[in-house]
Amino acid sequence: MHRTLATSLLLGMLTLLPLAANGADPVGKAPVPDWRHLSNGWEIPGDRYCDQPYLVKTDDGSWLCAMTTAQGAEGSASQNILTTRSADQGKTWSKPVFVEPAGGPEASYAVLLKVPGGRVYCFYNHNTDNTREIKREDTGVYTRVDSQGHYVFRFSEDGGRTWSPERYEIPIRSFEWDRKNVYGGKIRFFWNVGRPLVHKDAVLIPHHKVAAMGQGFFAQSEGAFLRSPNLLRERDPKRIRWETLPEGDVGLRTPEGGGRIAEEQSVTALSDGSLFCVYRTIDGYPTQAYSRDGGRAWTKPKYLSYSPEGRLVKHPRAANFAWRCSNGKFLYWFHNHGGQVARQTPGWDPYADRNPVWVCAGEERDSPQGKVIHWSQPEVLLYDDDPMIRMSYPDLLEDSGKYFVTETQKNIGRVHLLDQTLLDGLFGQSQNRSVATAGRVLDLPATGTTLPEQAPAPKLKPFTERDNNRADHGTKDNRTGFSLDLWLQLDRADPGQVLLDTRTPSGKGLVLSTAADGAVRLTMNDGRTECSWTSDRGIVSAGKLHHVVATVDGGPKIITFVIDGVLCDGGNERQFGWGRYSPNFRDANGSDAVRIARTVRRLRVYNRALRTSEVVGNFRAGEK
Repeated sequence: MHRTLATSLLLGMLTLLPLAANGADPVGKAPVPDWRHLSNGWEIPGDRYCDQPYLVKTDDGSWLCAMTTAQGAEGSASQNILTTRSADQGKTWSKPVFVEPAGGPEASYAVLLKVPGGRVYCFYNHNTDNTREIKREDTGVYTRVDSQGHYVFRFSEDGGRTWSPERYEIPIRSFEWDRKNVYGGKIRFFWNVGRPLVHKDAVLIPHHKVAAMGQGFFAQSEGAFLRSPNLLRERDPKRIRWETLPEGDVGLRTPEGGGRIAEEQSVTALSDGSLFCVYRTIDGYPTQAYSRDGGRAWTKPKYLSYSPEGRLVKHPRAANFAWRCSNGKFLYWFHNHGGQVARQTPGWDPYADRNPVWVCAGEERDSPQGKVIHWSQPEVLLYDDDPMIRMSYPDLLEDSGKYFVTETQKNIGRVHLLDQTLLDGLFGQSQNRSVATAGRVLDLPATGTTLPEQAPAPKLKPFTERDNNRADHGTKDNRTGFSLDLWLQLDRADPGQVLLDTRTPSGKGLVLSTAADGAVRLTMNDGRTECSWTSDRGIVSAGKLHHVVATVDGGPKIITFVIDGVLCDGGNERQFGWGRYSPNFRDANGSDAVRIARTVRRLRVYNRALRTSEVVGNFRAGEK
């Protein structure tokens, strides 16, 4: 089909598409009872391929979304930039408008920026020369050509309803790796997914330079920034000035000894004028760097850590973005797995496992070099029931006191309204010293130095049950959960010590016990299925008081451990610190009594999954 005709048909179909709202799909399916579930977002109209649904708020209060879309898969020749407007915070969208004329060549990976006066700029890749294949660094060629060409922009004076008839190219200074590519720099490879940043009356746009195409598509990459000192004021697009940063011939790369991939830089500003940048690698960890001079020079890249000298953050080869919020704190989107053990595993796919999405909150603290960010313990933000689904390329927008994120699984873009209580918990996590009370169904304070040997076992809600409202009486997923919260002090660290036990003689119920190498293990059995997960090693020792919380979350179907206020992430032994359990698991109820080891000093049971921030509060509140 000719692209012009296909585009016209697409626009007609999109305007007739009933959009999902509050989790209901176009045929009226009931919403999933968990706001974190992907289906509860509102769909943004697109085609077969949908990527980077990024937002700005226009001067009339509407939202403008730009998205890369195509009638085929990612990289198709039909790739173009679609823009659409919403006047109701993402619930419904206007008829899409394409930034480039139909018929090609490829236009891809747009980011938006609104400047004073209301003008909106759209920056994107454009295959202006209509190159149809590019050489790999090894042998052969790629016919996917959407990550080279020219970096250009158009602009809109009417909030994205129409776009300037002329496109304008941004001049980009070549780096060492550009000149060493297979074309000697005559063709340069690049793209961008990072949101533009307004900083000290200038604009910085991330720019991901690719030195080589090959294994993994992008085989070698580094980060740069395009800075304009006059974009915010200059009305004549031909007079807008640009420079490429950092100064010198080398962009932001991985730490010494790291891999060849350092890309998808996300940059944000701190209150003292410093810049913070985080970006993906294939090393099992993301990388961070700070700039104290507006991006001209950067600190030596380091793997991202929760605190400047603390535990490393784990993350695969996926977008990981940090956003500064209006309250002066930060939110960080990532996937919470990876590490050295992952990259050393034969056959590891660094692009995989982008489900669920996790989020941390960041807060500024002083250091001798200037402000730095300290990150909270993470929470699950979004998930899908299918573990193979990968959601990524998010954007964050605050509007009327609410927080919204967009995401895509490459074929559907969505907007999600975030739960304010989750965000409040994250933003206040470092100061939280209160004990959670909601859903607490058992609370046993120590009498003297020990708890009773047994107590009535609270009835836990079933995870799944028969749905008598369905014609086929099939499964109803309640998406419930529970948390076991205890303080304990072991006499010895031997594995196999039973700490809590509700099992019947047939094995139905749950048991929390010690495991090898200073770990704790939760096992639950519904009479048909047995599921278990073990905490990180070396985390519980004899003779020391520990706070241990095991949580089973029936939304994403994962088991987590938070020990002494720290969420287990697998350490150096495992790629994952959280584990999945069977979606067919029914319930964890066993006998009428819970048997308690004498080494348990304090016990709370909740008939819901505690959030990480609540567990941290319980820990900081202390044993009593």
